[in-house]
Amino acid sequence: MNGIGSIAALFLLEKDGSMDDTFMQQFINAGQTTVSSLLLAHFHELGITNDEFLVYLELKSFYDAGDHFPEMVTIAQRLRLSSTQVYQIIHRMIQKKILTIDTTQDKQGRSQDQYDFALMYRKLATYLSQQNQQVVEQKTTNSRQQLFEQIETEFGRPLSPMEYETIAAWLDQDHYQADIVTLALREAVLNQAYSLKYMDRILLSWERKHLTTKQQIQHEQEKRQQRQPEASSSAAAKPTSAIPEIPMYNWAEPTDDDKQ
Repeated sequence: MNGIGSIAALFLLEKDGSMDDTFMQQFINAGQTTVSSLLLAHFHELGITNDEFLVYLELKSFYDAGDHFPEMVTIAQRLRLSSTQVYQIIHRMIQKKILTIDTTQDKQGRSQDQYDFALMYRKLATYLSQQNQQVVEQKTTNSRQQLFEQIETEFGRPLSPMEYETIAAWLDQDHYQADIVTLALREAVLNQAYSLKYMDRILLSWERKHLTTKQQIQHEQEKRQQRQPEASSSAAAKPTSAIPEIPMYNWAEPTDDDKQ
């Protein structure tokens, strides 16, 4: 429960007579210690033991109250430990590079020590960044594998090692997004051209038109679909012995107008 929630709950208890005014005043005057939920969830992953985290909580409570270097005996009494045990725990935390003791000077030029947990917060930030990167990499790997399997399904055969390298080059060197390659596969299948070379020409055609996102390509496709009925109407108005089929647009072989 956060500080605001705790106080609100106490006010409710006071209202129904469960708490007296003296305790309420003591509770409020004692202040609140704020701890990040991220740290609570991941301190074990940082190599911090339960005892070390309890010492951190004690030091943090004193720090929030304005005491940046509380007496070790005071920490020991509150944790029901000996001063030697607390000293050993703090020493381990320094060795693990999650705690430092910094010396600063006050306004009168006197030296004063203070506990600093900046290294721990940096460790937490690094850990979370690595975790996020692993999630992204896993999604990329899954997306790539799905793309391979989708192409093999549509082609009706396994891909050759060379074809795997071609698809990987699209993703890694040409930096085509997987969903863009999927759209190129769809166009190839609709044109009954089951070939990576055909897909490559489609991708190059989109690149020349500066169509770099799935939304842009789909918008361009919608525009072409809207123009096709107009062509059908014009063709139907002309007398002819046989009505020709309207060919599907071939991205791999654009018209002269499209090249402009």
